[in-house]
Amino acid sequence: MKSAPSVCVVVPYYNGSKWIKRAIESIYRQTIAANEVIVVNDGSKNEERDMLDLIAKEYPFTIIDKKNGGQGSARNAGVSHSTSEFICFLDQDDFYLDDHIYNLVMAIPKKDLRLGFVYGDAVEADGFGNIVRSSMITEHASHPKRNITDLLKNDMFVLPSASIISRKAYDDVGGFDEQFNGYEDDDLFMRIFRKGYTNYFINKSVYVWCIHSDSTSYSIRMLRSRFLYFKKLAGLFPDDRERSRFYFRDCLMPRFGRFFIVDAVKSRINKNNKDELIEILRKYVKLVIENRSVSYIYKLKLRVLFLLIEKFPIPPFFFIRMMLKMPFVRRIIAV
Repeated sequence: MKSAPSVCVVVPYYNGSKWIKRAIESIYRQTIAANEVIVVNDGSKNEERDMLDLIAKEYPFTIIDKKNGGQGSARNAGVSHSTSEFICFLDQDDFYLDDHIYNLVMAIPKKDLRLGFVYGDAVEADGFGNIVRSSMITEHASHPKRNITDLLKNDMFVLPSASIISRKAYDDVGGFDEQFNGYEDDDLFMRIFRKGYTNYFINKSVYVWCIHSDSTSYSIRMLRSRFLYFKKLAGLFPDDRERSRFYFRDCLMPRFGRFFIVDAVKSRINKNNKDELIEILRKYVKLVIENRSVSYIYKLKLRVLFLLIEKFPIPPFFFIRMMLKMPFVRRIIAV
């Protein structure tokens, strides 16, 4: 292929010795080689950091060490040390299919000066790489991204490890928002979209997403980040009453509200982070009550539901079964 663009692969690393070699090997099996491979050690333990030195004896990648700041911070650090025109990311516990870079590079349009990103599908697997689904992105949302309402109503399902991103677009929006430890992906691609950059989707799986109990998706950090992202979107997209665009009520509440409710209810059973998750729900209820577009009846029902979740003195097992079976609870969760 003539005049292939330069590509850097950035891998954030944090105590991931169990998986990192598999990820690195997949980068060096590519049918088109990356011009740069940068692994960012995000404050790992010394013994975990040593694994990178061992692997670097086999593969010529650059290691950057920094204090722990989260995945977005590590990705930004890696990009800041790169010189390539395009950026790919890979999480430490996932791995590329052999034609990842080739398929994404070949889909880059030659004359689109406003290109933001190209992205593909993903294979879902367990932590050991055993396949669960051969295609998962196409089952969610719509592709490519064309409508801001759709982006607000649903998770975007544009995964950094399944994407190639224009360095120009990445720098223009300031990279990842480092306050997030979850939803930083949606936030980045949303901002690139809003800046007027284009995006393209290829209906091919380009990497394997390994989901296991250690994944960020299962952590309290993700739950905190979800609420932070919800608040950020609520601030960025105030209701436009003249055009009857009620983003908070029609997009954000259906997308996020059920998670805040269910997380709080579950915390009554397992006691994990109960106070924090109840407080998140309290803040969500307050924002709903303050919004003018939400009906008085719904606000009243939500307030009653919150009081039941916070105060109801029933043993947890029976409490959750009763709560989730209540018709009005189901309607509130579904909005």
